Order: sequence, then structure tokens, then C-alpha cells
Amino acid sequence: MTTRQQAPVGRPRGFDADEALERAMRVFWEQGYEGASLTDLTSAMGITRTSMYAAFGNKEDLFRKALERYTEGPAAYADRVMREPTAQQVATAFLHGSVRATTRPDCPAGCFGVQGSLAAGEPGRSARDALITWRNEGTARLRDRFRRAVDEGDLPPGTDPGVLARYLMAVAHGMAVQAASGATREELQQVADVALRNWPPAP
Repeated sequence: MTTRQQAPVGRPRGFDADEALERAMRVFWEQGYEGASLTDLTSAMGITRTSMYAAFGNKEDLFRKALERYTEGPAAYADRVMREPTAQQVATAFLHGSVRATTRPDCPAGCFGVQGSLAAGEPGRSARDALITWRNEGTARLRDRFRRAVDEGDLPPGTDPGVLARYLMAVAHGMAVQAASGATREELQQVADVALRNWPPAP
């Protein structure tokens, strides 16, 4: 006698949450927090609003999850560069990684973390604050790495690690804006090379 297998308890989600989040990240990346409507997001993700809320929470929650995905994906270079043996190699890898991330042919031009909510009004305050924190944390990581380089004698005594970190961030963010305006990878690589020509920059 054969027995019927019981159906699994609970209704299957019916979509690939990882792929859906990837698509949401690209929508936010291209349109920003306020520019991305729920219709834009759910259409790109291929799911209903009910499914989106069930899987990811509200729009704000989805944005934060998309930022995490961006950090672990296209922007993962920012953590990897900290393992470079010298401050100069950190700076070089950081700017080169920024050029590649902001000019990926399979992604929107520019940087999710820079463009995501710069012009957001009151409804986008939470997203704007999340990105401010994200950018400040990136600056702090560079600052701490350069402080270690000063302690180890890799950078000259008296070097201000915070200024160096903000210098690199300013160059990277400027290149991201240029990428969003149509600058090519080759053009931005030239900008990075000029910025790195005299390292560390004179105070």
C-alpha cells in the first residue's frame, strides 16, 4: 500500500528573495529612495506589495536591506582594501575599487551610497540618515587604518589620518557623481591616478 506524502507545512514564498533584493537594490541605486515608488520596486522585484511587506518589511526596511546588499556586493572592495600592507596600497586599491564599482556595465552608474538620498525631503529622512551613517563609517575605517600606518611608521609623523580619509572619500564621491553624469571608467581612472600621484598629499 502506498501512502501519500504530506505537503510541507506553510505556503512556499514563491519567489527568490535574494534575486528580488538584488533588483530592489538596483532600483534604489538608480532612482534614489524617494524616486523609487512602491510600484517601481515591486514591478522590478516581480512580486506583489503584500509579498514585499511580508518578506522585507516596509519601504524603509527594504532600503536598509538593499544598502546592506550593496555594502556586501558592489562596495565590498571598501573592506577588502583595509588588508593591504601599506597606506599607499590601501589608498590605491580604494580609489581603483571605487572606479570599478561606479562604472560597472551591469549596474547603474555612480554610487548607491552617495546618490541614494542626497536630495531626500522629510519622507526620506531615515534613508538619508542611514546613508550619512554609512558614509561616515567608511571614513572612520579609513581614518583608523591610516592612524595605524602613522603608528607603524608607514606614514610620516604628524600626518593627520582623518584628513587623509576625508581626502580619499571626497575623491571617491566626486568620481561617483562624475560617473552618474556619464564619465567613463577610463576617464575616472585617470582622475584616480592624478589623486594618487603624490601620496600622501602635502598638508
